[in-house]
Amino acid sequence: MKKFIFDVDGTLTLSRQQISSEFLLFFIDFISKNEVYLVTGSDREKTIDQVTPGIYNQSNRVYNCSGSDVYEGDKNVYRSEWELPLDVEKFLYDELDYSQFPLRNGNHIERRPGGVNFSILGRDEDPFLGRQEYVEWCRETNEREDIAHRLKSAFPGLSIALGGQTGLDIGPYGSDKSQILRDFNKDDELHFFGDRMENGGNDYSLAEAVKERGGYVYCVKDYKETWELLSK
Repeated sequence: MKKFIFDVDGTLTLSRQQISSEFLLFFIDFISKNEVYLVTGSDREKTIDQVTPGIYNQSNRVYNCSGSDVYEGDKNVYRSEWELPLDVEKFLYDELDYSQFPLRNGNHIERRPGGVNFSILGRDEDPFLGRQEYVEWCRETNEREDIAHRLKSAFPGLSIALGGQTGLDIGPYGSDKSQILRDFNKDDELHFFGDRMENGGNDYSLAEAVKERGGYVYCVKDYKETWELLSK
C-alpha cells in the first residue's frame, strides 16, 4: 500500500510558520485521497498551529517529537517518558556559556516528550528575533555542528540531529525520526518528503531507513517544491 510521510518545517511550511493558504487547500484535497503521515520534531500544539487542526486531524497519524509523542486526531497512542539526564543538561548549559553568539531569547532547553530541543538563540521571545543572524553565524562558525559533535563524543548513548534552523534535537539513542517505521509494514510503499536529509539533519535517519526498505525519498528546499512534486 502506498503511504506518504511528510516532515513539516521546510517541507509543508516555512520554518516555524503557518502553512500557506493556497497550499493548504491543495494539501487537504491530497489527504482526502491518500494515506498521509506527518513527522516533526515539534510538539502537538506547535504542529497544529502550523498545519491547522484540519490537516492534523485528517492525517492518518502524526508523529510529534520525532515519533516520541504520537497522535491520531485527539487520541494519544504513544508517548515516551524519557527525561534529560542531569549531566547532559549541565553540558548544554556549559555550551550556552561557551558560545560567543551575542543574542539570547531564553528557554534554551525546550523539554518535549521523549527528548529536548537545545538552542543557543533560545525560544521564549519572538521566534524570529535573531533567527537569521544565528543562521548566518552558524554558516560562518559551524557552531551547531560542533556542539553536536561534542555531545556525541561525550554521550554516545544519545540521538542528536540538527533540528530546524537554530536548534538540536536530543533524545535517547534510537529516538530519531526513523523510529516511526515500527508502525509500518515491510510491504508498504513508502514516500518520504523532507528538507534535512543530509548526514546530521533530522530527516537523515528516516530517509536512509526508507531507502533501505525500497521506498522513495524526496529532498525538497521548501513547500513549493513539495507542492510541485505532488502535483505530478
